[in-house]
Amino acid sequence: MAQKFTYQAKDGSGRTVTGTLTADSQNEAVIELRRKNLVPLQISVGTKTKGLFSKGKGGKQDRWKKAKPKANLQDLVIFTRQLSTMLSAGIPMLESLEILADQVEDPGFKNALKGVVEDVRSGGDLSVACSKYPRVFTKIYVSMLRAGEVSGQIDVILERLADYVEAAQRLKNEIKSAMTYPVVSLFLVIGIAAFLMIGIVPQFKPVFESLEVELPALTAIVMDFAFFCKNNWYLLFGGFVATVFGLIAFKKTDRGGYLFDVMILKMPIFGPLFQKVAIARFSRTFSTLIKSGVPILGAMEIVSETAGNRVIKNAVDEASLSVKQGDTLSDPLSESEIFPPMVTKMIGIGERSGSLETLLEKIAVFYDEQVETSVKSLTSLIEPIMIAIMGFLVGGIVLAVFLPIFKLQEKLSSN
Repeated sequence: MAQKFTYQAKDGSGRTVTGTLTADSQNEAVIELRRKNLVPLQISVGTKTKGLFSKGKGGKQDRWKKAKPKANLQDLVIFTRQLSTMLSAGIPMLESLEILADQVEDPGFKNALKGVVEDVRSGGDLSVACSKYPRVFTKIYVSMLRAGEVSGQIDVILERLADYVEAAQRLKNEIKSAMTYPVVSLFLVIGIAAFLMIGIVPQFKPVFESLEVELPALTAIVMDFAFFCKNNWYLLFGGFVATVFGLIAFKKTDRGGYLFDVMILKMPIFGPLFQKVAIARFSRTFSTLIKSGVPILGAMEIVSETAGNRVIKNAVDEASLSVKQGDTLSDPLSESEIFPPMVTKMIGIGERSGSLETLLEKIAVFYDEQVETSVKSLTSLIEPIMIAIMGFLVGGIVLAVFLPIFKLQEKLSSN
């Protein structure tokens, strides 16, 4: 039996429109709206309003509502690529979001997607809905979505977004793999040295006293330090904790954060790696935003906020002021120590030729490869360094313990 439906939908230009139509069922009404190139958002029968894909309330729904909105990069990549594929296949935005929200397993990500679905169903833009969940959808993500909505190429932009997030995840994993081994090894070395100094070395004092020999200088120093650590371990531990928290608090200040970022870039061994990472992130983010239709000043603002390093942030801010005044982007970047001449020259060529996003992408690819090569080199270099440090500390402690015994043996042999 035919019924009268009141609908709310989006037309091809993104405007929200309302109207009425007659159909045998709600599904028939949805099909009719799609024939008119409308994206159905909401359909009402009489005074009862029904969301197109509304779910009944239950325990499962309550669980996702309680979860804190968040997502890991891998889940975000899968969601973005699947949404792009579904939109390219002609599936309406709301239906695509609803399907993807239902299949997500992570409660925090499901919470965010359910909120996005509700906003889009109410007639809101996807970019605005995503901007309400900054822990899931970054400012870069939201800006690119907005550019895709304006240009009408949301599926293409989503594909670029997926590539960008994947590249960011790969870069993050490479840095993590480069830092994990030295950090774990350093903690092991410190732990072993602390165990020897506090738990083992002090027990040799009665033995040395019974030998009645003069302790070598190395043994005396190690023994004194061992007893100092044993008697004041709580002060040492408290001082270490206070120092860590003090450095964290100082890093949160503008000056402290800047000094930390400068120090990171000037660190031996790791400094060049972090510089390459910063340039790769800057180039890829900038290129992706420009290619997606974000205005250059807006793209520079986003790059500045997401640079992850205050040295780069300051350089980008200076370059942004230069662009606002009608000058070039490359000149102020070349005055910064962070950007090598090759990078600034390529940016300058890109500005003059109108292919800035292409050259930025080439820079990003080049430095991604450089990071990967550096990580492999560092891994092979750090291992012997950490073994040498461990041998020096542990070997020095063991030698200090055995020197009096060797000295006693020489004394007995001479007699």
